[in-house]
Amino acid sequence: MKNIMNMMKQAQELQSKVAELQAELETMQVEGVSGGGLVKVALNGKGALARLSIDESLMKPGEAEILEDLVVAAHADAKQKVEQAMAGKMQTLTGGLPLPPGMKLF
Repeated sequence: MKNIMNMMKQAQELQSKVAELQAELETMQVEGVSGGGLVKVALNGKGALARLSIDESLMKPGEAEILEDLVVAAHADAKQKVEQAMAGKMQTLTGGLPLPPGMKLF
């Protein structure tokens, strides 16, 4: 019985830490860049777009496709950085123990 109570306490602690991590992810911002810094995209830790910055030199008639590609590339860069940050935080949270494939805490 003592073992079950200990497991429940650990589960509650983990749940609390996950809630803290979720709140931290909301405020975290990660910037992705493309085109040598001409396009910048900022995402929060949950992957929502927070900011988009486009250098004026890219706003030329007939070059919309290039600009679109750069925005997509900057978003991909930011998304990769968010995923890396989340993976690092999860590793800290779980004490380095890997989660089973497909299991996500948030």
